[in-house]
This record gives sequence, C-alpha cells and structure tokens, in this order.
Amino acid sequence: MYQIKSIKKEQLNVFPAPIVYWIAESKYVDDFELRAIYCDDNLIGFLVFCKKPDSDGNHWIPAIMIDENHQGNGYGKSAMKQLIELFESMGSKRIMIGHRPGNIIAGEMYESLGFKKASEEIIDGEIIRLLQLN
Repeated sequence: MYQIKSIKKEQLNVFPAPIVYWIAESKYVDDFELRAIYCDDNLIGFLVFCKKPDSDGNHWIPAIMIDENHQGNGYGKSAMKQLIELFESMGSKRIMIGHRPGNIIAGEMYESLGFKKASEEIIDGEIIRLLQLN
C-alpha cells in the first residue's frame, strides 16, 4: 500500500521544504532533475539534482530525503553512490550539497562518501560540502 507521510515535527528544521515544493519548483527551474528512490517496489525517498553545472562548474544536489520508516538502513548512502556514479558518467568534476548544521547524520554520511566542507561559513543556513571527482 502506498502512503504519503508528513515530515515529523523534529525534522521541520532539517527538511524545511516538502517534496511537493521541489516538484513545483522543477516546473520553473529548467535544470532540476527529480528522482524517486525505491527499495524493491517500495517508494522510500526522493532526490533533486542539477543536470547542468553552475558558473563555477559545480553540479548541485539540492535535496535528498528518505522516508522516516526507512532511515538508518543505508538507502540514502546507496542513492548518493548511484547519483555520484551518474555525475561521473556525465563528466562532472565537482558535486556540491548542503545540509543544516543540526543534521549530523547527513554530514557524517556525506563525509563518508568523500564530501569535504567547502567552507567553515554557514551559507543560507547550511553547511556546504564539495566532492571533487577525478
């Protein structure tokens, strides 16, 4: 059975934009690609990435979300690995992602994938991380 679930109260500061906003924004932002994340036939998450680099050559990942019932099982990391492979196949050299300072789990996951802090500065409420590809 398919269910639409709300974001938990404690996640509101971590995930301030529900999926519906990303879907709507993708209709106006030419570059946003949206992908559902599945485990077998179960929809468990969602991600947004930019298919074209910005003026500095960075490909951005504006959002990755895993349903609360599936967090902690490695699905986010697996999805990120697949997305990194996609960026590599596209010839990308740099991937950028941001996360709220309080989202320690996301920060640790990004670091485990090789993302480094791009700066100590908090930009628009987020820590910005960079993955340099070969």
